[in-house]
Amino acid sequence: MSLKDMKMDLIIDKALELFLNDSILNVTIKDISSKLEIGEMTIYRYFKTKDNLVLQCAIKLQKRVFENYFNFEKIDGNFNKIKAFYYSYLDVFKEKPEYLKFIHDFDLLVSHSDNESLNSYADFFDNFKDVYMKIYKDGLNNNEIRKIEDIEVFYYSTSKALLELSKKEAANLDFLRQDHIIEKSKLIEELINIILFNLKK
Repeated sequence: MSLKDMKMDLIIDKALELFLNDSILNVTIKDISSKLEIGEMTIYRYFKTKDNLVLQCAIKLQKRVFENYFNFEKIDGNFNKIKAFYYSYLDVFKEKPEYLKFIHDFDLLVSHSDNESLNSYADFFDNFKDVYMKIYKDGLNNNEIRKIEDIEVFYYSTSKALLELSKKEAANLDFLRQDHIIEKSKLIEELINIILFNLKK
């Protein structure tokens, strides 16, 4: 790793830490430069805009979640692996809700962006899909998992639904009295159980 890469990595790590402890909207480049004891222009020299820095933080967080929560090699049985895949969303929600809040805020930020670097962020999501599809295909071959007519639609609809629900609950977007009726983790778990019911032989 070059000196430049090391400096960029240091900035990303500190910025991500601050974003997770507060929010993308509240933390400024000045806050990050103060914590690192470097000039603001140094950060701008590497990232040009705050949005670019936030994007690099999102990519780093994405890799962290994948490495820490989506490794199922030690789990026996493909249905158990696919169950663990879905329960990883609940694990992240319980253990690292700040990750999901960051993703919620990031989604709002990038909805107003045309940054081409978003492609690298989008591309990494294929890693999650690849893991899922391998488990699903192995489960079909071993007769452990029910055949789904269009598994790609099933994957995207179920993973997106889980992620959106997890982000909403982590961001505390509770506006109505009905939002408080059921414990948040129970909502996520029930959605997972509905999904798994459709996959179980």
